[in-house]
Amino acid sequence: MTLLSIDELKTLVTNPQSPCVSLYMPMQKAGPEIRQNPIRFKNLMREAEERLDAIGMRHTEAINFLQAARALDQNDFWEHQDKGLAIFISPQVFRYYCLPTVLSELVVVGNQFHLKPLLHLLNRDRKFYILALSQKDVRFFAASSYDIHEVEVANMPKNLQQALLEEELQKGVQHRIATSRGGTANPFQQPGTFHGQGSPDRDKHQADILQFCYAVDQAVHEKLRDEHAPLIVAGVEYLHPIYREANTYPYLLEAGITGNQEVIKPEELHEQAWSIVSPRLDEQQQAAIALYQQLAPEDTAQASDDIKEIVPAAYYQKVDTLLVSLQQQVWGKFDPDTLNVDLHSQPEPNDEDMLNFAAVYTLLNGGQVYTVNPEQMPDNQPIAAIFRY
Repeated sequence: MTLLSIDELKTLVTNPQSPCVSLYMPMQKAGPEIRQNPIRFKNLMREAEERLDAIGMRHTEAINFLQAARALDQNDFWEHQDKGLAIFISPQVFRYYCLPTVLSELVVVGNQFHLKPLLHLLNRDRKFYILALSQKDVRFFAASSYDIHEVEVANMPKNLQQALLEEELQKGVQHRIATSRGGTANPFQQPGTFHGQGSPDRDKHQADILQFCYAVDQAVHEKLRDEHAPLIVAGVEYLHPIYREANTYPYLLEAGITGNQEVIKPEELHEQAWSIVSPRLDEQQQAAIALYQQLAPEDTAQASDDIKEIVPAAYYQKVDTLLVSLQQQVWGKFDPDTLNVDLHSQPEPNDEDMLNFAAVYTLLNGGQVYTVNPEQMPDNQPIAAIFRY
């Protein structure tokens, strides 16, 4: 099984050959209901065969075309599932993903894969970072609403001792090549000073911690140079204000995780961080809806809910923010040469879900996509867009 990622999405989108078969199904992870998983799978495979027959593929060819997916139907496969399963099959591609979210049953056969049910798992607004900080250990994690994994950061000091040792080594070099010119001997020197309280030894130790935080921030800043995702610091309480003094990443959240991060498992970090991040992400979606509602009646050139206008705009990189109904489909075809969008009340052979098309291309072209429940969509429309120009 391949992990779901933006790069995987690009592989699926740029698949050059049809037919493309997309299958989605909810999964049972435990209990007697797990016996429904292979039954539901067989029913979806049968439906996929019928869809391939409908576009003119001979039945024996359809059976062979789906053989790689059918081979998954083994006991050990069903014993290692999550909440949802997505399968994609084409002449050149076979991928499946066990996903941590419930998926509605769906089979789509067309010229492109149907990816809209996955977009809320990939959308950049669901991504965030965690810096687990202590004097003895530094760890950096990339996370989403359902996943967390540790990430290597170039030039990140592993602990306070390493940072101070590297600073002393650099001081020796700087002293030889820079002091004669009036330069600083401290490569980690930053504007501002740390004001300690207590004994000179305590103040020195606090200043060392601040220099350590400057070194960590320097590595984090370089790693997240082009990012806009939230960053959360996890560590004992006294480290939080010290790291904030050193921080230069503009999307560091005010709220953090307190406690000794050296004994916290990644799963526990993820749970605590998600409770901090998720309200903020929901606010972003509501803000996008509010902005659309503000723009739509005033300036039709900047916002629209006309799918025939939005689809070519998404394809040609014009859409900045897209709101799209998660549970609905609008079937049709798009001609990029004529910009014509032909819609059908029922799916015809080689049709695509135009909502899926607009969402995928908005995301690939650097726009923001929010998959929204139908009752939350502005004016009960299945799609709404804010344009870049």
